[in-house]
Formats: sequence, C-alpha cells, structure tokens
Amino acid sequence: MNRRHCAAAAIALACALTVLTAPVQAFAAPAPPAPSASQPASGSGAAKPKKTLEEVRKEIDALYRKAGAATDAYNLAEEKAKKQSGEIVRLARAIVEGQAKLAELKNQAGAQAREQYRSGGLPPGTQLMLSDDPQLFLDGVNRVREGQQATQGVLGELTRTQQDLETYTQDASTNWKKLEAGRLKQAEAKKKINAQIAAAKKLESRLKKEERARLLKLEQEAEYKQQTAWLSSGALKDINREASASGKRAVAFATSQIGKPYVWGAEGPDSYDCSGLTSQAWAAAGRPIPRTSQEQWRLLPHIAIKDMRPGDLIIYHGDASHVGMYIGDGAIVHSPRPGRNVTLAGAGSMQILGVVRPDK
Repeated sequence: MNRRHCAAAAIALACALTVLTAPVQAFAAPAPPAPSASQPASGSGAAKPKKTLEEVRKEIDALYRKAGAATDAYNLAEEKAKKQSGEIVRLARAIVEGQAKLAELKNQAGAQAREQYRSGGLPPGTQLMLSDDPQLFLDGVNRVREGQQATQGVLGELTRTQQDLETYTQDASTNWKKLEAGRLKQAEAKKKINAQIAAAKKLESRLKKEERARLLKLEQEAEYKQQTAWLSSGALKDINREASASGKRAVAFATSQIGKPYVWGAEGPDSYDCSGLTSQAWAAAGRPIPRTSQEQWRLLPHIAIKDMRPGDLIIYHGDASHVGMYIGDGAIVHSPRPGRNVTLAGAGSMQILGVVRPDK
C-alpha cells in the first residue's frame, strides 16, 4: 500500500469538505375559494374551501418546526465533520512522521549490516573476543552485548513503526468513510431545510399585508394562551433561584443578542439559530456545551422545572428541536425561526420537553 498517497489523500479530504446545494421543493398553491350555492358541491369541478388564517398559521408553524428539526440534523453533521476532518489531518501528519521514522530506522539497520559485511561477517566486538589480551577480550564481550541490544532495539522499533503506520492508515480510511456519510446527511438535511422554509415563505407571500399583520397577532395570541396555561398550572410557584456566576454571564450574552435575525446553521456574531445562540452564550460564559438542541438535551444534566434558575436551557417539543435560555420571571430569550429575530418569550409558550443545566 502506498502510504504517501494515503497521507496526501487524507490531507486533501480535510480541505475539500463541502456541502451540496439542493434545489427547493415545489409546493402546491392554496386551494381556490369555496364554490357559491350555484356551483356544484362535488365532482371533478368542485373547489375546496379556502383555508382560514388560523389554519395557515398552523401550517406555517408546522413547516418551520420541520425546518428546525432538519437544522439540528445539519448542525450535528457539521460538528461531526469538523471533528473527523481534524482527526484525518492528525492521522495524515502521523503517517508522514511515521514514514520519516521508518526511513531512518531502515538506514540504521542498513548501516549495521554494511559494517558487519566490511568486517568479514564478524562484528568488531567478536574479533576482540578472539584476542589473547584479557582486557581486549572483556571489551569485546561488552561490545558484542551492546551491539546485539542495539540491533534488537532497531528491529523492534522498526516493527512497531510499521504496525503504527498500518493502524494510522486504517483509521484514516475509516474516518474518510464517516466523513463522506456525514456529508451526505448534511446535504440531505439542507434540502429539507430549504424546502420547508421555501414552502412556509410561499404561504406567507400569498397573504395580503393586513393578513400578514393578523398572522403575527395570531402567533402572539397562541403563545400567550400557552404561557397563561403554563403559569396557571402553578409551574412558576417555586421557581425563585438565583443564577450562578457563569449563568449570569450566559444570560448577559444571550440577551445582548436580542434583535439579531434567525439564520439556520448560524452561531453568531450577526445571526443565530436557536442552539447557536445558547451554545455561544455558554461558550462566552466559559462553559462550552454541545452545538445542537438535541445534543444539549441528550448530554447535559437534566433538572426539574421547579428547580430551574436563570441560565438553564429549556428544551422544547417532543423531538428536542428547539431550545431557549431561561432568564427568570417565567421568560426565555431565544432565536425563534426564519423571519424572526432573537427575542424574549414566555417560558411556557411552547411545549416544554425538559430543562438542562450546563454548569451543574
């Protein structure tokens, strides 16, 4: 196996990671208005009733929810790709260093063989052992012993270096395959994100100006209704804990980003997606956490809602596809969705899956 080519390929791979741009999926236009009493109510010519603005709101919300889940998948694939690329570069360097070491060891072994050949097949130490001089004899014994140990050492190191090179090559090949699989997942997630966002924007673009204003009001009313129900349940009754020092720094960072736009896959400084905001806030507080909301839910310590304190992260929806940071008084700061900016919202305005604490 040509390991030099393997090293070059591994380095090239680390520099060539790209994400495919996918075409946007087309969605059908909304159905025409319901027929009048004079028009047939059934048959191939019958028209479906026009959707209400509330139905449109729910449909748009569902599309953005799906885009959020796909964004999490994209971000996770990106994080894994970064790690695998770094590992491939490390392995490539190890292969190059191993090849240089192997060449040096081969030169040492060759020098020993040439020396033995020049002395007629007898190492200098062996020749001294044949001397009648007792001192020369002892010197010869020591030199033979040292020569044998040196030879064994070179051969042993040569064998270990060859084995290491084989391992590095196999590991690089494995990471190459994982990287390619991750790239395909990332491209597929990107297709889904673009398709869902495009469909949602198309629905919104067909609304009149006053309908879009009403749509925003309906969104706010739905959030208020859920927040009111959450507060009425007594959920906030025992939540009065102070933030930790690092939690205060995380909250300060997150709230300072209010007004910046949501952009999927973004982690600042000019725009954020939901987990990009929370991960960067905690990084600024000196506590790096996983990049995605699903990984934050999976890997960070879970705590009860009643024990929640500012800086904790609230994970939303059954698939953990959204996250916000609790800031106290029943509120969160979060980056909601495309077309919206980082803002404050009620902690109970969405379906809560659970709470995690980055600095527990």
